Order: sequence, then structure tokens, then C-alpha cells
Amino acid sequence: MNFIGASILAVVLAVVCFASRRWAVIGFMGGVLYLTQGQQVDFFGVSVYAIRFVELGAFIRVMLRREFAFSNLTRIDKLLLLLYAYTTVIFLLRSTVGQVNQIGATIDAYLCYFSFRGLVGGVESFRWFLRNLLLLLVPYAALILYESIFQQNLFQYLGVLVSEEWLRGGRPRCQGSFRIASLLGCVFASFLPLYIGLWFSKIERKTAILGIVLCLLIVWASNSGGPASAVAVVMVGWAFWKLRTKMKLVRRGMVAGLVVLAVFMNAPVWYIIAKVSSVTGGAGWHRARLLDMAFQHLDLWWLWGMPIKDTADWFPYVLSITGGADITNQFLAFGISAGLLALLLFCAMLIQAYKKIGQALTSVRSHGGDQALTEPILWGLGVMLTVHCTNWLEITYFDQSYVVWFFGLAVINNLTESCLAAAREAKVEDLPGAAGAAA
Repeated sequence: MNFIGASILAVVLAVVCFASRRWAVIGFMGGVLYLTQGQQVDFFGVSVYAIRFVELGAFIRVMLRREFAFSNLTRIDKLLLLLYAYTTVIFLLRSTVGQVNQIGATIDAYLCYFSFRGLVGGVESFRWFLRNLLLLLVPYAALILYESIFQQNLFQYLGVLVSEEWLRGGRPRCQGSFRIASLLGCVFASFLPLYIGLWFSKIERKTAILGIVLCLLIVWASNSGGPASAVAVVMVGWAFWKLRTKMKLVRRGMVAGLVVLAVFMNAPVWYIIAKVSSVTGGAGWHRARLLDMAFQHLDLWWLWGMPIKDTADWFPYVLSITGGADITNQFLAFGISAGLLALLLFCAMLIQAYKKIGQALTSVRSHGGDQALTEPILWGLGVMLTVHCTNWLEITYFDQSYVVWFFGLAVINNLTESCLAAAREAKVEDLPGAAGAAA
């Protein structure tokens, strides 16, 4: 860790540990954006990245201040605990390599997610977060724009290794503080639907427009097919806004569409990924072929996963680090690590998140309150979740990008719980005799 990285880490830790809950979340995001995996400390041969100090500091703060209690776990909380505990136990039982990485991934998940569960407040606090996040995004976007124009990544001074595939179509693929350009674009594509949700507030419209422009600028600068596809998903997700009370029909229509594609396509339906990438760019064929090979070899990994080296014959090329196929699919990554049950637990957690968003939207519509401002934020969270799911068909989150996902999941849990609790209180107040009893 160099002097610049240590200085940024010190400031971030100070904000995360000692500032108010709202500013602590901003500080955490500052660590995500401005600290790189090049900033690390070695302990007995194990590299501890700077962002992990931030995670630990935030978790200790939340526990000491009792900002989160494990006695009040929701279904999403329990599924996340079970998913990573099960995946880690199965992986350790069957594998002789990669144990430290697997344990580290589980610790990251628990520290990040439950830190944000304690730090993130209700809807108004989240709106405050989106407004003030621009204090970080404006200078960050300036750095990305500099990288795109002058083809020099200033985060090299913080240890970023510039990707070998620097140019695509004659245009730079900016990566900022992240390991690869795709992760940079995916992260900011996930923030885009949230700023669109903020746009529905007239007094915050200028702030929302700035956030939207910055997100689109950074996705454009990443020059990657995956983030471009994610932006398309955002546009489609918000196009369904007018049908938000008829989503059951929309879901059925989507299933019917997939069935029709499966019947009439000459290849398996997942090869639609390859067709999309022919428009947006990227290695869509690899993603589709990966799913094809995974289904062909289901008997090898469905029970408790398989060693990654056993996938070496899936492609004519392998990753030099693992000696196996490049598993660019988060769903499949859980399956390869710990079998079909781990994959199903992951899907169950995502389904529960969608379910809670739907319940919260229904409660907001039914019991009024500040519906005009709350409903778009909840819808934006649903679109954000869909963006992550789309990203995971093409990439797994590594470096510090995983923090943004756990932040999003914690926000979904906290905001939906807040909306549902407010609806329950309103329902009690509406009961006959409630006012007299309160008096």
C-alpha cells in the first residue's frame, strides 16, 4: 500500500467509523470508487485489500453502536447467511485448493451486507444518499473522462493494472479503479435506474439528470458490451412503468416469449446472449457456450460442484490463473462451487428480494403516504436488481464491485421493510376505535 492509498483509506475509515450513518454510507462508497485492489497489505502470505479494512471498520461500528440486531433477521438475511455458509462448507469439504479465497468471499459478503443493513435508513435517507453520492461521482467521472481522452488511467498510481484489451473499435475501454472495463460499466449501469427513480421528484430533477448523465458517460467510456446491454435492460425496465400494476401479465408474457424462442430457435435459448452481443459487442458466444457446456456436464457438478480445472476441456482456451474455463456467470459460479442447491439458494434469495419489492409497492399504493416519491424509488430498485441479474449472465463480480451488489440488496431489504412497517401502522390507525385507544 502506497502513501496515496493509505491516505485515502485513513479518510474513508474515519468517515465510516465516526460520521453519521448517512455519511458513513457515502464514505463506504468512496472506498469502493477510489481504492483499488492494488492497495493491499500482506498478512502471513494472505493479501488483505484496502476495501476489506473498510468492510471491517463499518461492521465493527454497526455492532458497537447497535445499529443492526441479528435478532431481527428477515428472510433475505437468512437466505444470504444460509447461501454463503452452505457454499463455503461444501467447497471446503470437496476442494483442496482455493479455500482461502472462498472463505474470504463469504466474509466479504457478511461484512458488507450486514454493515449496510445497519447503516442504510429509510426512503428519505436513501434519497439523501443518491443526492450526495454525486460529490463522489462528479470527480470520478472527470477521471474517467480524462482516461478516455488521454488514454491514461490515473488510478495506475493506486496500483491498477491496465487491461491488455485497451482498445475496442479504435476507442479506449476505460476501467477506472476496477480490474476490467466491464466491471466499471456494470457498476454504474446499476446506479442508473435509481437516478431515473429520483427524477420523479420535481425538486430533485436537476440532481437526478446529473446522476443519469454521469452514469451513462461512464458506461459509454467503459466501451463494453455487458454494460451496454445493462443500459438497455434499464430502458426496458422503466418502459414497463406504466404497466406496473399489471406485472403478473408482463411476467407471463415474458415466460411465453421464452417458450416461443425455445421452440423456434435452432440453438438453445441461451444463445440469445450471443445474438445480443453481436449488436452491443463483447464475448457473447463464450457466455452462451459456457451455459451449453454446463448443462452438458450437469452430472459432474449438480451434487456438490466440481474442481474448476475439470472444466479445462470446455473451451479451446483456459484461464492461466485457474487452469479451467472462464466462468463468466454468477449463477453457474455458485453451481460449480457447491452444486445445484447453492445455485437454487441464490435464486431463492433473488426471488425473495423481488417479492418484497412487489409487496412494498402494493402497500405504498394501498396506504398512500408519499406515494408519488416512494413508488419510483422502489421501482428503480427492482430495475436495479434486474440489471444485476442480467450482468451475472455475462460476468461475476470481483475486485470491489461486489460491494455495490450487497449495498443494493441491503437497500432493498431496508426500504421494503420500512414501507411495509409504515403500511402496518397506517392499517392499525385506520381500525375502528384505534384513535380512542391511543388517547
